[in-house]
Amino acid sequence: MYNKSKVVFKDYNPKQNFLLPPSLEELIEENHPVRTVSDVIDGLDLQCLIKNYKPGGTSSYHPRMLLKVLVYGYLCNIFSSRRLEEALKQNIHFMWLSGMSRPDHNTINRFRSERLKDEIQSIFTQVVLLLESQGHV
Repeated sequence: MYNKSKVVFKDYNPKQNFLLPPSLEELIEENHPVRTVSDVIDGLDLQCLIKNYKPGGTSSYHPRMLLKVLVYGYLCNIFSSRRLEEALKQNIHFMWLSGMSRPDHNTINRFRSERLKDEIQSIFTQVVLLLESQGHV
């Protein structure tokens, strides 16, 4: 017999381990704006940015990833490099964009103020032309 007085809850076990952890790719909706940002930035020629890097020394974060993080951050009204650093650790969309890389706020700020500063006009022009060619503008 059915007892209406007994409350039933869904299983809840936050410490449950997964045999195979879920992929971030599976957790991001197909039509989410983060995918659009990624696709648009992937369609750009970033040689103007890459030429600002010198060979030798330690490896650098890829400028394409840093640009994606900045653009998506601006789309989400996140302008502070410290808040972007935090989002890279806490927000699934930023984690997906960065491929789980975690540049710190100094790296983000240096990229924005030193490497991107003189190239932003060229990149913005490419974005507008790309969106126009796809019929979005």
